[in-house]
This record gives sequence, C-alpha cells and structure tokens, in this order.
Amino acid sequence: MGKIIRQYVADAFTDRVFSGNPAAVCVLDEWLPDGVMQDMALENNLSETAFTVREGDKYRLRWFTPGGEIDLCGHATLATAYILMRFYEPEADNVAFETLSGELRVVRRGDTYEMDFPSYELRPVAVTDAMAEAMGARPDEAYLGRDLLCVLSDEGIVRDMAPDMDKVKALDGLLLNVTAPGREYDCVSRSFAPKMGVAEDPVCGSGHCHIVPYWTARLGRDSLTAYQASRRGGTLYCRRDGARIILAGKAALFSQAEVFLP
Repeated sequence: MGKIIRQYVADAFTDRVFSGNPAAVCVLDEWLPDGVMQDMALENNLSETAFTVREGDKYRLRWFTPGGEIDLCGHATLATAYILMRFYEPEADNVAFETLSGELRVVRRGDTYEMDFPSYELRPVAVTDAMAEAMGARPDEAYLGRDLLCVLSDEGIVRDMAPDMDKVKALDGLLLNVTAPGREYDCVSRSFAPKMGVAEDPVCGSGHCHIVPYWTARLGRDSLTAYQASRRGGTLYCRRDGARIILAGKAALFSQAEVFLP
C-alpha cells in the first residue's frame, strides 16, 4: 500500500486563478525522501513545489523546482502561508518558516499576505555582448547578486523580450531578472530560470529581492508597486526595511488533490 498525501495548487500574487504564479503546496506530517520530492516537482512541472512540516511553533519549508532544490522562493512561500492559514490554522494571522535562507515570517493582513525576506546585495558588473545576445536587447546596467539583474530603459522591451534560453544559461547568476521603469507601476520585470528547468517564472518573489533594492535606491524611497510582466502577470507591493525586503500580495486557490506515492 502506497502513501497518499494532499497537495494544493494556489496562484500567488493575484486575487484570481489563471494569473499570478502557481505553486504546488504539500503539508506533510514527516519529510519525504529528497528524491521523491524532486520527482513530484518534476511531475508537477510548475516553477516550484513547496513542502512543509511543522516543527514546534514554526514550519520547516523547502522549495523544489523541476531542476532542483532552491534556497529562496517568494511565490511558493506566499502560497504555503495562504494554504496553512486557510486550511490548517484559520485563526492565525502569521506563520513562521525555517528555510535555507533563515527564518521567514508571513503576516496576514485582510486578504493580503506580507512576507519578510532578505535583500540581496547587488554588485555592479559590466554589460556584455553575451547579455545582449541572450536577451535580444542591450541592457543599460547590470548587477549580480544570487541572480543577474539587467536594467533597461523601456518597459516595452521587457514586455516583448524573447530570450535565447541556451544563451541565458551561459550567463552568470542563477536567474536572469530584467526590469525597466513602468508606465502604470513603479517598475516592470520578468524573470527567466532555464538553469532550474523553468523558462520563465511568472511572478518571482526572490527575483524582487534583487529588483526592489535597485529601484528603491534609484527612486529614493522605501516603498513601490511592482508588476511582473509575464503572460500570466502579477502585482507585488514592496517595501525595503534595511537589509530586509517586505513583499506583499494576494493568493487564489486553484485545486486540491490527492497524490498517490508508491
């Protein structure tokens, strides 16, 4: 007899399904083998599948992409907090996670979930021909943290970009985040993650831990509204607090299912 576990899919950084960024969430009594969690992420074929186990008054949270485990994921953290506070702890107004990036706390404020994340330190790097060839456009500026952040002057270039994913894989950084000033928002961005088996991350929270430090410094203020201009799209309400980034958004439940493991 195999093991049956419950799996949810929630769309993060949106208030309606079929937009934002979908994440699968599994709330476990005990950890599954790493290989099984990786196989589930590959089978789900979403940008992230989150697994969480309660440990005392906190939850241990891990994120798997189809290509491997990752150290930080914003939308899957939001989705996990949403599932926990909707189905498991409906009276709670916050939840704390222990992760590879340290403790992350999510606070529920009405129908919005506010996440406290670390800010990545950005190091300026030279703009190269390889960047321009990979992106199909030459960025004005480039920075390296965990990810590569490329800044352009025109929102339209970001929205219309069709990168060469093989060439993106050859660039420095785990993900490629591209951003520009927005017409209706403070900034627009897109995030590409072919190294993790994900061509484009529809709405990337950890990418905004690079994007928000750049734009708050450039605009000279601590708060901004960001839009991820993928096909699905998503809105993030962002604030810089010292070395921390506060990301807030909504979530919508797409599905509940049973997963049958051998």
